[in-house]
Amino acid sequence: MWRTGRVLRLRLTATGEASLCSSKPANPSLSPSPQSNSSPRSQADKQRRRRQREDAILSNAHSTAEEEAVGWSEKQTMVYAAQTPPGTKKDARSPFPSSYCPQYVESSWYQWWEKEGFFPERPNVSMYCLCSAPSHSGTFALCLPPPNVTGTLHLGHALTVAVEDALVRWRRMQGYRVLWVPGCDHAGIATQTVVERRLLRDRGKRRQDFTRKQFLREVWKWKEETGEEIYHQLRRLGASLDWSRACFTMDPAFSRAVTEAFVRLSDSGLIYRSEALVNWSCALGSAISDIEVDSKELSGRTMLSVPGYDEEVEFGSLLTFAYPLEGHDGEVAVSTTRPETMLGDVAIAVHPDDPRYQCVHGKQCRHPFTNRALPIITDAMVDMELGTGAVKVTPAHDHTDFLLSQRHSLPRVTVIGGDGTMTPPLKRFDARQLIVDALVEKGLFRGKKTHPMTLPVCSRSGDIIEPLLKKQWFVRCDEMAEKAIQAVEDKQLEIIPHYHTKTWNNWLSNISDWCISRQLWWGHQIPAYQVVFPNATDKQEELWVWGQTEDDARHRAAVKYGVKPEDVTLTQDPDVLDTWFSSGLFPFAMLGWPEQTNDLQRFYPSSILETGSDLLFFWVARMVMLGTELTGQLPFKQVLLHSMVRDKHGRKMSKSLGNVIDPLDVIHGVSLEVGIPGLVHEANILKEGNLDPRERLVAMGSKDFPKGIPQCGTDALRFALCSHKMQGEDISLSISEVLSCRHFCNKMWQTLRFTLGVLGDNTTPVGTLEEVHSLDRWICSRLYSTVVECERALEAYELHAVTSALYSFWVHSLCDVYVEHMKPALVLPDTQVAPSILYHCVSTSLALLSPFMPFITEELWQRLPRAAAHSALCLQPYPRSAHWHFPVEEKDFLLVQEVIRVARSLRAQCAMTKEKPASESFNGSKGSR
Repeated sequence: MWRTGRVLRLRLTATGEASLCSSKPANPSLSPSPQSNSSPRSQADKQRRRRQREDAILSNAHSTAEEEAVGWSEKQTMVYAAQTPPGTKKDARSPFPSSYCPQYVESSWYQWWEKEGFFPERPNVSMYCLCSAPSHSGTFALCLPPPNVTGTLHLGHALTVAVEDALVRWRRMQGYRVLWVPGCDHAGIATQTVVERRLLRDRGKRRQDFTRKQFLREVWKWKEETGEEIYHQLRRLGASLDWSRACFTMDPAFSRAVTEAFVRLSDSGLIYRSEALVNWSCALGSAISDIEVDSKELSGRTMLSVPGYDEEVEFGSLLTFAYPLEGHDGEVAVSTTRPETMLGDVAIAVHPDDPRYQCVHGKQCRHPFTNRALPIITDAMVDMELGTGAVKVTPAHDHTDFLLSQRHSLPRVTVIGGDGTMTPPLKRFDARQLIVDALVEKGLFRGKKTHPMTLPVCSRSGDIIEPLLKKQWFVRCDEMAEKAIQAVEDKQLEIIPHYHTKTWNNWLSNISDWCISRQLWWGHQIPAYQVVFPNATDKQEELWVWGQTEDDARHRAAVKYGVKPEDVTLTQDPDVLDTWFSSGLFPFAMLGWPEQTNDLQRFYPSSILETGSDLLFFWVARMVMLGTELTGQLPFKQVLLHSMVRDKHGRKMSKSLGNVIDPLDVIHGVSLEVGIPGLVHEANILKEGNLDPRERLVAMGSKDFPKGIPQCGTDALRFALCSHKMQGEDISLSISEVLSCRHFCNKMWQTLRFTLGVLGDNTTPVGTLEEVHSLDRWICSRLYSTVVECERALEAYELHAVTSALYSFWVHSLCDVYVEHMKPALVLPDTQVAPSILYHCVSTSLALLSPFMPFITEELWQRLPRAAAHSALCLQPYPRSAHWHFPVEEKDFLLVQEVIRVARSLRAQCAMTKEKPASESFNGSKGSR
């Protein structure tokens, strides 16, 4: 019974053998994720698709096409010297390089933006905006989902930054009062694990060799050494965050907010202490949250490495044994993948209407090793159509069995300790074979067979999760969940895309109480204190109080129990709070709550929460519940969920698979001589954890970058990420897509070089278009239509539609049609209208692209003749649709544009295959096309 919330049944096969299968959870709230409710067919399809991906990787069937697409040369990595002191504005009057280079373009701009104060809620715009931005009374506030302080950002984080920064820059250019707050999460388990490993490696010491205070000093030291790496990555990605408000979840002000939240929720009865089953990692010695449990699908018998064991442990085997009926002939056979837990069996359950077991109702079996009486109970949650219909009940080590024990008042016998031992020093998986041998000796063993199963694995330690019965602190979630559901139904909270609403309702309707205590040292120590009175006996019931400080708790205890404060002895709970508890307070704690600060009054609730769809329950739902309960308001008005970024094979990015990509490797490029930090499959990484032999081969065989990664730049990476439809299927990003966007940057670069060449000193603005060439009216009308599409798509958060419209206008309309066909008129010395229209189209397009590609658009815009010495594109008004719509011309030239687009596509294909075009009609001079 591995998977949380799943009832494991017995099913008779054609040969009469029993096999274990997994039915729909009796209580969906126990499931770690909605995926656990998937049908067998969908699970089989998942396994089939996964195996197909692995086969493709192992056969290298994908490599040729990808290598062709990612062809790159040293010319693309040329560096142009830019002598710009940090924080000063780059000189746009410097010579215009002949080709685009990301390193040259993206240098210096961010330092200038930040130094001049463009990112706070009230940017210093008076001298940097050519014309005043449109006045707007609205605010636009959001927080960046705080990444863990333990490491570096990956491409999933880069997508979040690209999306949020595009929205932030767009709203800022519209004149909104924008607040975008950066932050970092202390990541309790992950950080403590990293520091413990470091201390063991460097000093040969374990955590227990230090006092708690000494160990925490080591964690803070590590944090100060490595904590700025994430902020460096965010700056390099161009994130226009208000750094003056950077927030760390262990900062003193944030810690006060966490304490306040715990005390208020405890006072209202929403936090309580109880004994219940939790997901326990024996390697960490702590309970962990559902989000930190990975579900590992096994197709059958598999040998896996487990922390603390010298030899691999067998999983995916189904063992059947019998319990003889007490005082009667016959037996009840049960099957299990965890025979060691049978020492904790306290009952056998059958369905009350199952005709096979009518004669054994109320009877019992006798446990062969403990001599414990095992009553045969009846319960409708047992599915009599699945197998024999009899299941063993182990309440202290299985979530579903724990529910049965509550309903039938069964005892809960713990047979596995928190350190993973049965009877010290006998470990749980070493005891497994001893149990089987003893069953064989007693003649009760009935067989063993391979069996597919889902194995819960600790994502932090690689340990196999053990459900254990522990006294912990819990949050009551049912009433808060009802409010969260109602908020969506009443349209006070909008979830985008809307199809996530059904999942939201299903999950919250079946939510269970939330275990918030962790047996760690790094984190917010729980502000609860155990009370002991003078002359207390060991059998005294646990008494607890809580408070803002120990003195506050002592006063509360004196009032509650009617004693003098000096007669109270308090001991603070050594556990810390779940990281998700503190991060759930982020939207209002970052603004100074519980103090009624100006920021809180002005920017709370936030305008929107944008994050990955995988955090809908573990973070978003908890923010909504805690925010509503503690502030009386929803923390935000909209939730925008983007899909997960996967590698080009469709696999989730994982360190164990060696496919995690650091966005800086894509931005700067990495050659094979230097090595790709995020993609090197070091032997120790692959050998640690629980990779089966096939997965290890897949990881070693996934050589996605045989030539290294070319230097693509931030703008290309951001544009590529935003070009995917976020509100749909997961994003499988390949480097060839990013490189293609870099080629688009070069197209923009060459277009501006040509534009500056034909402009000269012409700064005449565009006037009336009634008497000009039809092609002039057409390109202005196309620009108008593009602006309209950008307005619509940005309001709907469809960023892929914006990038598509802007790319199409620049490449297919402006370059392929207008520039190519108007080139003779553009280069005439006395021409006025055409260069002005070209200037208008280029400058407007740069402003439209600025939120997505902030570096190259700033660089190119600064070189335009009308840009003032101190102006900044990122503070100019965002273009609005106003005039110049000529639908007749747009319709007339639509076919021309399409023909040219197809012709260029054919040319590109012919160039790749080194063949001549089938038609020579496009081989003449440019003017004849």
